[in-house]
Amino acid sequence: MRRLITLTISLATAWITFSAAAADAQKLRVITSTTDLKALTEVVTGDLAEVDAMARPTQNPHDLEVRPSLMVKVRRADAMIVNGLELDDWADVVAQGANNPNVIPGAPGRIDASRGIPVLEVPKTRVDRSMGDVHPVGNPHYTLDPGMASIVTQNILEGLARIAPQHRAAFERNRQQFLARVDEAVGRWTKMLEPYKGSPVVVNHALWIYLLTRFGIVQVGTVEERPGIPATATHIVKLVNLMKEDRVKAVIAEPWSDFKLVQRIAQEAGASAAILAATVGSVKGTDTFIEAVDFNVQTLAQMLK
Repeated sequence: MRRLITLTISLATAWITFSAAAADAQKLRVITSTTDLKALTEVVTGDLAEVDAMARPTQNPHDLEVRPSLMVKVRRADAMIVNGLELDDWADVVAQGANNPNVIPGAPGRIDASRGIPVLEVPKTRVDRSMGDVHPVGNPHYTLDPGMASIVTQNILEGLARIAPQHRAAFERNRQQFLARVDEAVGRWTKMLEPYKGSPVVVNHALWIYLLTRFGIVQVGTVEERPGIPATATHIVKLVNLMKEDRVKAVIAEPWSDFKLVQRIAQEAGASAAILAATVGSVKGTDTFIEAVDFNVQTLAQMLK
């Protein structure tokens, strides 16, 4: 009898292990370019996919160095989700190097999350290198705006449903539940920043315009003289004078900025400086999309008091 019980337990354990392995094998393997897209993909897929990001949370997604390890990561992916708008053009190099036909441009598993986004800061004149790292097709940092979550997750859903149509209903259910939480949070965030609507702020690099526009905060200057170009002494003097004239209270920066310079400029102008979560996970306690936006809104509200 004891042997029978032991055999039964062993068989049950083996079956559970086999079932778990089979379930993992059936999961979609999804690679995203950024942690923002990883977070937004995970809320759509739930436990139906394994999702990984190529860029680390504290890594500037403009300047990611393509390494063989990234190609290995992408080699077995069913789908690749990119930010688009020229933020992550390096993803094309990774996809080609991975020799994975699922994720090359034009493949069913290649998903551009920027489709349908109302793009801000689209240049009205011809762009050249003397202007710095200006994006010819507009500002690519749309995931900082919680109001874009609906468009982005719809793009993700449609792309994943192309390669896994059997999961469309589950993806849509997960998406709607997430968007309900976002809608509730946007109401709270709007109320929090309502007293500061129209307030001027200075940013280190021009990546915050979507977040600021969503809540009516006005960007009046940048620490960088031009996008990606460090500030000169002359620019700093002009910027400090502008901040004093406009009574700017806040200077915001990304985790990979020269924050000592940002702090010095803020101090000279009588303002405060802070690092915001430029990507999900880039600041402690911002491991989800909603947590990242919540951190940014609360920090802004505190600085603008």
